[in-house]
Amino acid sequence: MLIERMSYRGNPNIGVYIFANDRIAIIPRDADVKFVQAIQNILHVPIVKTSIGDMEIIGILVAGNNKGIILPHIVKEYEYSAIKSLFDGNISIVKTRFTALGNICLANDFAAYISTIAYDEIKDVARDTLEVEVVEKGLIADIPTVGSAAYINNVGGIVHPDASEKELEFLANLFRIRIDIGTVNFGVGFIKSGLAGNSHGLLVGVKTTGPEIMRLSKVFGGV
Repeated sequence: MLIERMSYRGNPNIGVYIFANDRIAIIPRDADVKFVQAIQNILHVPIVKTSIGDMEIIGILVAGNNKGIILPHIVKEYEYSAIKSLFDGNISIVKTRFTALGNICLANDFAAYISTIAYDEIKDVARDTLEVEVVEKGLIADIPTVGSAAYINNVGGIVHPDASEKELEFLANLFRIRIDIGTVNFGVGFIKSGLAGNSHGLLVGVKTTGPEIMRLSKVFGGV
């Protein structure tokens, strides 16, 4: 699996701006050619350039796996249509007080893990749209925004360094993958902020160090 450092308009928090799975990547509409080419080279998926609710923070606002994508109620019709044009899986718009779905829902093709503060409102949409066998609720290292405190796919997962051994074991069993603690962007524990990817490769913030990449490599299968 390839791992590459990059930034979005000089910002190392690239996970804030990208949603990706094994079938599509959704990136900001003003992304430049170099940014698009890097994503194509590493993730090997079709790319949709759009916004969500006229905002570029796509990674924060979108949750999903390879089977489905969940969008917040603020999504515009033209944004939905752009995604639908290249993604033939399930797409749902959830009407809830929460819009930062990427921060409160962590999912792969086997399970979804939803923040305790949002579980009751999105559990049914997550189960049906993502077609997962299990939907659980909880925290990671006492952090309610579980989607921001970790990154997972069908290969592996990295979670906030304050997560306990018991939490790592639970998450590994839930998602059926290798799980370890780690950081991005020179010590940032909110993994999602500086990481986006799929089963083909990972994109990390430009400040991510060699040792941080080595830990990612160990979990996700090497570079």
